[in-house]
Amino acid sequence: MDSSSSRRALTEKDAAMLRAVAMTGKGFLTNAAEGATVYFTRDISSSGLTKIYGHLMQGRSLPGRVAVKLHSGEPGGQNYPAPALIKDLVQSVGGTIVECNTAYAGKRFTTADHMVALKEHGFTDIAPVDILDEDGSISLPFARGKHINENFVGAHFARYDSFLILSHFKGHSMAGFGGAIKNVAIGIASAEGKMWIHTGGETRALGKFIRCYKVKKELFLESMAEAAGSVVETLGTDRIVYVSLMNNLSIDCDCDKNPAPPELDDIGVLASFDPVALDRACVDLIYAADSEKSVSLRERIESRNGVHLLDYAESLEIGRQQYTLVGVDA
Repeated sequence: MDSSSSRRALTEKDAAMLRAVAMTGKGFLTNAAEGATVYFTRDISSSGLTKIYGHLMQGRSLPGRVAVKLHSGEPGGQNYPAPALIKDLVQSVGGTIVECNTAYAGKRFTTADHMVALKEHGFTDIAPVDILDEDGSISLPFARGKHINENFVGAHFARYDSFLILSHFKGHSMAGFGGAIKNVAIGIASAEGKMWIHTGGETRALGKFIRCYKVKKELFLESMAEAAGSVVETLGTDRIVYVSLMNNLSIDCDCDKNPAPPELDDIGVLASFDPVALDRACVDLIYAADSEKSVSLRERIESRNGVHLLDYAESLEIGRQQYTLVGVDA
């Protein structure tokens, strides 16, 4: 598959193989001999999550204190990861659920309100919870950035040795889609760091979120990739892993308090050490899915040029879009 285009078309052969893996959870699709391995299961359950994580880790463990970064969900929405679904995985790694506050007014704008949302959504019942930017920000360098050469993450980032990036793949009103890269970049950024990314390094000032809508979408996507690069470089590839849920596939993000109902059927769970390959596989599975049910999500991705994020992240060597999709179902 050619990585030079803004959205590489799947060949009919690849699309058919993707559909076969997605329908059965078995077999594999190889897009490049040197690509990353992306594991896949159709089993969207607690046991399915722990199973695919086991295939990914193959007996290894994340070192030290483990943060599990997920989306807490704006109150009013219902598509965020269900605590009952993720509980066993989170507890199996001894994880602390971590989040950061939003850069816009809402029910996750302050730490106090955000903790209420986390409790109401059931996350505090399954694990310790930490708002990373409760005590402000720290800076992570990214010397290769074209737009930002530092990223502002929650100060509590330094408390953790390893990160499990547990993402809910879905559409997004500004990015086209939200997956692993966005969860690392915007998700771990403090509130002021979110402003910094959204405006391409123009401002960290809160209360000026309207500026984010005036930034060219490619600038936002590239700044997001650079922010993700700062986190990956700081942690090292052996201290960060990625699991993505492909269920409740709305065109809207979990930050929306009134998201559009999903039109596409649930697909499965994917896991990889490479966030670019993982997001690419998720996008490809959308394009290989039922063309009528996926049309709204495909249009959302294309209208925002969402896969430019993957092209730019690959150019920064955060990961590769080539991958081998391995089904793990018996």
